[in-house]
Amino acid sequence: MPAVMSTDACRPGHFGLTVPDHWARFDLSDAPIARARRELMKTATDPVARMQVDDMVRQAQAINQAARRNGALWGAGTATMYEDALFIGHVMVFAVSTGGDGSGVDVQGLVRQLSRSTVADRAESESGTAHVVGPVELPRVGEAARVTGAEMVSVTDDIKVEMLTMSTLVPVPATAGQFMLVTCCSPNLPLAEEVYELFDAITSTFYFVEPERTQ
Repeated sequence: MPAVMSTDACRPGHFGLTVPDHWARFDLSDAPIARARRELMKTATDPVARMQVDDMVRQAQAINQAARRNGALWGAGTATMYEDALFIGHVMVFAVSTGGDGSGVDVQGLVRQLSRSTVADRAESESGTAHVVGPVELPRVGEAARVTGAEMVSVTDDIKVEMLTMSTLVPVPATAGQFMLVTCCSPNLPLAEEVYELFDAITSTFYFVEPERTQ
């Protein structure tokens, strides 16, 4: 699974993010996923491979639907068939607030809050997968808070699938309690190490776009 980054940064408004060249930038509609399915079905000739494609596509659609419900601002993703496996990955950006007036909430305080909440969530989850919570240094924006682990995502009303996730909360400059949330996810659990390296590389390209000043 290549981790080559595109040289073209996406600029959806007031932030920028770079994704691999072959990832589709999309408006969180299901059309790109449907197109990817048609292309993948051309090469998936045996029944097992076609079933794998359909399962992964359903998972991708579930991620899209959840993102729309939760107010995602922008997203990108891929469904790429390699020699040995189908890889699906998503990245989405949200605007979030810590609530209240946000005063006194810095990255370290946020890390402490997230650490407590992920312990409680893990105790109630079906997978019991440990999460790693801590600060990270992003090259273009400085310190941020990150949660890495696996989450159970509902594909249908009756079926849940475990996803690798990496969520990074980036403080918005000159605001109190306002953050940009960069969330990456993939159902390719056996590729965890490679997937997390790719997610870290993508998130590390995040930056804020300076607003244009009027004369």
